[in-house]
Amino acid sequence: MAPTQRPRSRIQQRNRELILDAALEVFSAHGFRGATLDQIAEVAGLSKPNLLYYFPSKEEVHTALLTGLLDTWLDPLRAMNPAGQPLQEILAYVRRKLDLARDFPRESRLFAGEILQGAPRIREAIEGDLRRLVEEKAAVLTRWMDEGRIARVDPVHLVFSIWALTQHYADFDVQVRAVLGPDHDPFKEAGGFLETLFTRLLRP
Repeated sequence: MAPTQRPRSRIQQRNRELILDAALEVFSAHGFRGATLDQIAEVAGLSKPNLLYYFPSKEEVHTALLTGLLDTWLDPLRAMNPAGQPLQEILAYVRRKLDLARDFPRESRLFAGEILQGAPRIREAIEGDLRRLVEEKAAVLTRWMDEGRIARVDPVHLVFSIWALTQHYADFDVQVRAVLGPDHDPFKEAGGFLETLFTRLLRP
């Protein structure tokens, strides 16, 4: 029988959260290759030996971040209700993804960076949980199309387009703001544009 893992103390939980938040800052700024444990420890306000007590390697810190992030990234798609009104459900998904990009830009850039490197630390998850979820929702979208409730498009590429058109505002934030100028709210403006775009695309 495997030994029962002792619950973390309040200090241990606090330090772990400090490390993960610092790692998110460092990884999203420098990428996996450019980040170091010394940088993470400095941002966390902890010694390097203290950090190594919780995470024995940079890879383990990165994997812990990505594992938690993937669940956050999948939740908006999981929330698409097969029994709902199709266009409203799709537009609500677009809004949830845009809100995620607005509220969690560092996480978005971390995830994008991992994918650009070939997803070495989350390949199993994206080929498993992510793929299964997309296939499940693609079947729902196809049923709505068969019922004539939304226009017929490729359902998987529809999901891809929603990812691309929402996460862009986090992953390329500097570019977006430079082009729009200081008097614009990219996410507010994107919300109205994307609603119009997908409504016109999908209206039967």
